[in-house]
Order: sequence, then C-alpha cells, then structure tokens
Amino acid sequence: MTLDTPTSAPAPAAHAQESDAVLAQLGSTPNGLSTAEAAARLNQYGPNRLAEGKPRPALLRLLRHFRNILIYILLGAAVIKAVYRDWLDFWVIATVAVVTALIGFIQEGQAERALAGIRNLLSLSAHVRRDGSWIEVAADTLVPGDIVRIRAGDKIPADLRLISANQLEVDESALTGESVAAAKSTDSSPHDAGVGDREGMAFSGTAVTGGAGVGVVTATGPNTEIGHIQSLISEAQPLATPLTLQLDALSKRMALVIFVAAAAMTVAGRLLHDDSPRDLLTAAITFAVAAVPEGLPAIVTITLALGVQQMAKEQAITRKLTAVETLGSVTTICSDKTGTLTLNEMTVREIVTPAERFGVTGEGYRPVGEVHRASDGSAASLSDFSLAALVATVARCNDAALAQDGDEWSIVGAPTEGSLVVLARKLGFDPAGHTRLAELPFDSATKFMAVLDRDPAGVIRLMVKGAPDRLLERCTTELAPDGSTQPLDSTRWHAAVDELGATGLRVLAAAWTRRDTLSDVAVESVRDLTFLGLVGIADPPRPEAIEAVRLCHSAGIRVAMITGDHAATAAAISSELGLADDDATRVVTGAELQRMSDSELSAIAPEVTVFARTSPEHKIRIVRALQSRGQVVAMTGDGVNDAPALRRADIGIAMGINGTEVTKEAADIVLADDDFATIERAVAEGRRIFDNIQKSLMFLLPTTFAQALVVLTAVLGGFVPPLQPTQVLWVNLVTGVTLSIALAYEREEPGVMNRPPRDRSTPVIDRILLPRIILVSILITAATIGIFFFVLGTGSDFAVAQTSAVTMLVLGQATYLFNCRFLRSTSVTPRVLVGNRVVWYSIGILFAIQLTFIYAPFMQAWFDTVPLGPREWGIALGFGVAIFLIVEVEKAIVGAVERRRSA
Repeated sequence: MTLDTPTSAPAPAAHAQESDAVLAQLGSTPNGLSTAEAAARLNQYGPNRLAEGKPRPALLRLLRHFRNILIYILLGAAVIKAVYRDWLDFWVIATVAVVTALIGFIQEGQAERALAGIRNLLSLSAHVRRDGSWIEVAADTLVPGDIVRIRAGDKIPADLRLISANQLEVDESALTGESVAAAKSTDSSPHDAGVGDREGMAFSGTAVTGGAGVGVVTATGPNTEIGHIQSLISEAQPLATPLTLQLDALSKRMALVIFVAAAAMTVAGRLLHDDSPRDLLTAAITFAVAAVPEGLPAIVTITLALGVQQMAKEQAITRKLTAVETLGSVTTICSDKTGTLTLNEMTVREIVTPAERFGVTGEGYRPVGEVHRASDGSAASLSDFSLAALVATVARCNDAALAQDGDEWSIVGAPTEGSLVVLARKLGFDPAGHTRLAELPFDSATKFMAVLDRDPAGVIRLMVKGAPDRLLERCTTELAPDGSTQPLDSTRWHAAVDELGATGLRVLAAAWTRRDTLSDVAVESVRDLTFLGLVGIADPPRPEAIEAVRLCHSAGIRVAMITGDHAATAAAISSELGLADDDATRVVTGAELQRMSDSELSAIAPEVTVFARTSPEHKIRIVRALQSRGQVVAMTGDGVNDAPALRRADIGIAMGINGTEVTKEAADIVLADDDFATIERAVAEGRRIFDNIQKSLMFLLPTTFAQALVVLTAVLGGFVPPLQPTQVLWVNLVTGVTLSIALAYEREEPGVMNRPPRDRSTPVIDRILLPRIILVSILITAATIGIFFFVLGTGSDFAVAQTSAVTMLVLGQATYLFNCRFLRSTSVTPRVLVGNRVVWYSIGILFAIQLTFIYAPFMQAWFDTVPLGPREWGIALGFGVAIFLIVEVEKAIVGAVERRRSA
C-alpha cells in the first residue's frame, strides 16, 4: 500500500467525509494499525512533532543588530572620544550603542519563544489501538491511520476524525478563540466549514472537557491545524514601527549632512584661509563631536521606558519598547469579541412565555437586576405562574452554581447554565425544598438535559432544558396564561426563536410535565411535554468598552470585530457597542472571505465592521489587506489561532487573563485586565509618548546643530573657534543628562484623543517644525558667537570669552527648553511653569553643574575656564530670553498661517 505524502495527506478534507470513508482512505480500520505498519508509516510521515528551526548563534544575532546607521554614528562618536582620551564619554556612548543593539536582540528571541510555546501545547502520550489492543504510547509516535481514544482531561495528541463520540465536548479556544466548549459528534461538515464548525473533528493541542470519543489520526506534526498555525507564525514577519522607520531615515540624513559638512568645512578652510591640515582635522573632529546627537537613542529609550511604566499602571504590559509609540499611530483596531469587547459572562436578556415577553436588566454574573414586562415596563415577579414555571425549570435543570468572593461573582460550571442561575437569583427563586430524584445529562446528540424534580409541595415534575427545536418536537401542549395547558402553537414559537436569534441571542427552551411516580429518566420518556417558553442569552458588551469605542472614533480610529462567533451574534454586539458610525454594520463571514481575492478583500476591508467565523489564515489576510490600504493595525487575540495575526499586525495585543502563553509571546502588549478600554487608554499614552519624543527631538537637534554650526562658522570665517573640543563635550554631557530627559516626563496634552492618527509617512520632524530647527540653530549660534566677540571686544582675555560662549550655549538651551514644552501652542503662559517638576529639577541640576564648571579650580584646570562676572552672566541670560521670545513669535506666525490654510 502506498500512502499519500504528508503534503498531500487527506486531512484537510477529512471533516467533509463520513468516518468510514476516511478510514478507507487512510488504509485503517476501527481495530487500528499493526505495530509493523505503524513503524513503516512513522518512517514515511516522520514523528508527530512540530518543526524546530535550526537556531542561529546568539553572537551572530547580536552583531546583526549593530547594522544600523544610528549605531554607526554612536560608535564613530565613541572612537572620536577615545582619540581625545575622553574615556568617560567613550564608555557612556559605547554603552548606549550596546544597549540599543541589545534591545533588538532581546526582542528577536520572542518569536522563537512563541514557536516553542506552541510545541509545549502538544500532548506527551496517547491511548492508541495497535494490533487490536489499547496501549499507551508516546504521542510523537502517532501516525495517520492510528485509532486514538480520548476522554475528559486529555490533551488531544493529533488531528482526529471522530468515529465515535459519547457526550464529547472539547475546549477549542486555543484554535477558535471561543470560550464555550464545542460539542462533538461523528457527523461530517461542509467542505468549506471553518475549524470551529467541524463537529466531527478533534484537533491537536485542544483539550477534552467532557465525555469520551474515538478517532482516526488524519494529520500529525506540522500537518495538523496547530502545526499550520506554527508555520503562519514563522512566516508572519513583524513590521518595522513608524518610529523605527522615521528615526532610521532621520539618522541617515544626519549622517550624510555631518559627512558632507565636515568635508566641505575642511576644503573651505584649506582653500579660503590656508589652515594647516592638523588644525582642519581638529576642527572637523570637533564639528563631528558637536553634530552627533549622542543622546538621541538614550532619550528615545528613556521616553519609551517611562511610557511602559505608565501603561503598566493602566493594566497594559508592554513587551516591546517601540510598541508604545506605535500605538499613537494606530488607525484600525481589530478586536476579538469574547472577553475583550464583552464581559465573557453569559447573561439572560429576554424571556418569552406563552403569556408575556420580558426584558432582563443587569450585566454579568452579579445577581443584581430586575425582570420587567415588555408590554408596559412594569416589574415582574414569581407571582406570574408562567414566569415562575420557566424560571424554576431552568434553575433546577441545571448543574451550575453561583459563587461570591468579596465583591466578585463567578460561576462554577457552564457559563450558559450559570446565566440561568443568576436569573433565578434576580427573581428570588429559592431552591430549598426541591429534591432532584433523577437526571438525564445533556447530550450533543439530543441537545437537551432533563431532571426529575420534587418541589416543596411534593409535586414531581420532569423538567427539561435545551435546544428549542428539539424540545418543540417533544411537546404537545404549552402553558396557558391561567396555568392550565393549551395546544402547542409551533409556528409561533419557531418564529419567536428566529426573532431572538436574529438579534444575536443564544436561545434555550424549557418544558415540563407532571409525573405521578418515581422512575429513571430516559431519552424515550422525554415526551408529551408542556412548553414553558424561551430564554434569550447573550455575552453583553463591557460598559466601559462602549465608551472606549466612542473615544476611538473621536480619535479617528476605526474598530473592527474579528470573531469566531456566528454572524448574527457578532452583528448584534457590534450594534450595541456602536462599532459602525452610521449604524450600518457590515458583516463578512469566513466563508465569504475565503472566496475573495486579496485585491477584493483589500477593497472592502476598511469598510467592514464585523468579520465572523474566521480562521487564522483569514485573520492574517485581514491584517494584510488593511495594511495594504495604508492602515496601522492593532490586533487583539487570546488563542493560539491569533498568534500569527498578532505577529503580523503593527501592534499585537494579547489577553493577560485568558490568553495562551503562545499568544503573549507573539504580542507586543499584554492586557492585564483583558479590557478593550485599556487599549483606548494605551493609544492615548502612545500619542503622549510620540509627542514627548518629538519635543525631545525638537530640543536636541537644534541645540546639537548650533554647537556644530559654531565650529563651522569659525572655520569658514577664519577665526579661532569659540569652543574647544572638550568644552563641546561638556555641553553635550551636561545638557544630555539634564535638559534632554526632562521632556520625557511631559503630561498628555489636552485633546490628544480628538485629533486623527498620525500618518506613518509623515516624518517625525514635519514641514511646520523643520524651519524652527533651522531658526533656533541660527539663533543659538549667533548668540554664542556674538557673546564671544562682545566679551573679546571689551578687552577681556580669550579664556573669559570662551567660558562666556559655553555659558551662552547652556543658557540658550535652558530657555529654549520652555519653548519645547508646547510645540504648537504658546509657551507664554503660566502653564509653562507648572505640570512637569522634572523640568525644574533638570534646570536646577544644570545650573549647579555649570557653576562648578566655571568656578571650581579643578574644572578650570581641565576645561580652561575662568570665573565670569555679573556682566557676562547678564548678557548670556538676556540672549537666552531673546531666543525664547523670538521662537514664540515664530510659533504665532506659523500658527496663524496654518489656521488660514485650513480655513
């Protein structure tokens, strides 16, 4: 017998075939394979393990992260400082370069850990039938055609086509994202059925929660559904963040400018002034030291790290620093439904009895709320016999229990049954005095549960709860408003079921009949019932998620729901959340998406509100389609099936409570509370972080350029530079450790969530801010050279003039810091003096250090400084205030021009 190769194994179509056909196609029987046949197949198919790629040496992976222009600039600056034997600055800059590379190195290992996490999901052993007998074998020895037995508590070791199922329920949340266990049977499914709709399949890595079953192995190792997800993770390469791209572009431009300017300065000095090569080399090195913004990576890293701390307080744990800033650029959030947008606590919303329709208030498992009549809004109670009968039936025909821990309420048992217990508590139903005499557990084949119950009055009733269609076919009467019975109106009840289902509710029915004698409950005895009514159950939206969605819309961010749930349920929740701005919820199912080409999906993706019944491949296609339209996409998820899409998205967000370890490893951010509102708060924080990085750059670049421009002007003008190389290093050091860091602590500006997302193609320094960099560079340069010549002109010696120039540089940067606190609004306001204590701490430390630089004898010896008098201090402070005011005038002019353009 020749078996198909793994790449053409019949597993993908196994769910669409009857089990006998699958057995025949695999060359197997219900008695299993022989030991010899299993060994032969193991040689052909390989072990039932997920592929492990050959790891690259850690040293090579680390060195790869030094291939960055910003790192090159830092290393070049470090070499220059080593040439000057300034070992302190050499080690500081070298450390920054190494730390920057280490951050990327550490992040790179997260993908490998995600893949390893998937491998840890697989079972270690399996009960298999070999040579006609049941034995336990290592799971990695399973082959297609093996017959495997599974039962409650087992982890399924391979993909199986079920050939028998006895009340089998499987937790497939890792694959489908749905928290409710899937009921399994031996039925086949349509060829295009999604993973969550394949009732006759059991998948590797999922867990059996109830019942038992037997299946034939259809796929092993990398050919399983979970193996396919692993390959998607390895293929889904993460994208560079907007900040990374923009800083890379900025660094390359700066490197080019520094190189060209240094070369031009050297040539000009030689041709125009016949300077010696040694002097020109010294000037060029001084220029490069002055022009390289050594503090740039450190400032960005510190700002992002502070953002990480703040987000942690908001329950968002950040695993990648740059993810903080990328959140500020997000244009679309693709969110899972269950537990993120909803409470993941099933709640009864509507009740329909033969006499009346009722609405139910309250959310989740907290037994607080009321039941009111739909006809007039009046409160209902158990004095209404038809309501009391239904509530008693769903409460007694139930195995769940309500538990309280302080202010928290939870359910022990199935969520759907738990919602019925909560309903009974809201109405004050007391189970005391009731006795369960017999029971028939829920079966996926019959789709109902039945109990024989004796009430406090001694009346014995058979109470049944389950799928409406199954109960209606076993009922002959329905409860009349007066408590008697009347003929069953099946047409009316089927219409009511359709109406409730169309609103996204999960519908259960209840029925009973009186029994005069005790007996066991069997399926055939569940007949001639009296229909009591319907219960509509939903997982309600989180109240805070509704407000968070509204805030996202006001911030120009679209929210789309991607769920494994049914279309009607998802659309109903979408409407309650207000996901569609125009109340027109557009829903696309996984089957419809499967038929679309990539270009067709790309065309409609930005307008779709809900993607229902999706698979892992669908989620990646959705993310790619949105990204192809220029969207910056944040993707949430909790199951293993979400991991590939999380890695592909610009921002992957995993659930901290219900999320798998694989998903968390693949994500950029983990929500500690699984709450969508936390994402909205994180977006606001991301925008604040970008604002602060932009402020830091707007401070750092012109002040750095001014230092270099002073040297460049001196060479081109043919006069002795006002600054020595060591003095330039001093200014870089003191401002870098004080002023540059202060702006990282700026608070969120008003209206941060009322502006649209930043276009990722827009540079960090846009066309409005670029002229300001040029202006400030010229102003500080002019003030520095001006005070240098002014002091020389008064007859002071050269050392006084140089010390005054250094002081001017420091004071000019200190005053300009206040301009940078508000980039697009005026700083001539009392607000500029409050709101960020770190600004004042930084200025205080700066002045203390600068006074030491000027007046301490050991500093005078090191840096050739001399004490300054009140006149020099006054001139420097006056120039600093002038710089501040001129920049504010520029802000006002640019603001007026922009307002006129937008009018």
